[in-house]
Amino acid sequence: MKNENRSKNWRICIYGKPGIGKTSTIKCLKGKTFVFDLDNSSKVLAGEDIDVGMLDRTKPIEEMSGFVKNDLPEITKKYENLVIDNVSSLQRDWFVERGRSTKSGINNELQDYSAWTNYFTRLISAIYQSDLNILVTAWERQREVTSETGQSFTQFVPDIRDNVINGFMGLTDIVARMIVNPKTEERGFILEGNNAIYAKNRLDKRTACKADELFEFEVESPE
Repeated sequence: MKNENRSKNWRICIYGKPGIGKTSTIKCLKGKTFVFDLDNSSKVLAGEDIDVGMLDRTKPIEEMSGFVKNDLPEITKKYENLVIDNVSSLQRDWFVERGRSTKSGINNELQDYSAWTNYFTRLISAIYQSDLNILVTAWERQREVTSETGQSFTQFVPDIRDNVINGFMGLTDIVARMIVNPKTEERGFILEGNNAIYAKNRLDKRTACKADELFEFEVESPE
């Protein structure tokens, strides 16, 4: 059974390889949806229940500021769902823009990395405060992690710098890695993490699901 109480004001992040089908998952959202396209890959989604806004990638800092200040309040009034499509692309464009203001005009300076931490934390907090269901997509990367016992292992995570990823993931209800079954070519999500994959689900008890069932939350069984 579906849990209607869990279908209001959730925060979900999905991540995976470029081209694996993350953007297509947006079509499974129920209700009117606004997609803020950060990497110019969502035009095909526009339709009856999905509107798409495009980021000007030549000035991402100015564009994101205007989105939060001017557009987000109006989006909250008109839509049930907000999608921030590809924060990994935003991260790259942000550093490119900051690099233009350095002496070299290319390379980033040390203070840019701490500035990104403050910027992204404020940005995602402002977006998450909205009275909307919010889906964030990202590419994936691998990072080296050391456990409390000193064991090192390689883990798949959303492609966001380590200095912001823990805070971002802490604010997010579901973090899901998208994979493709090599035998059936069916797409799905891993919802329970381990040493090799960062994932979590605090909305229900599912540990995995098909791609088109991600937003169909389970009802807890009565005791």
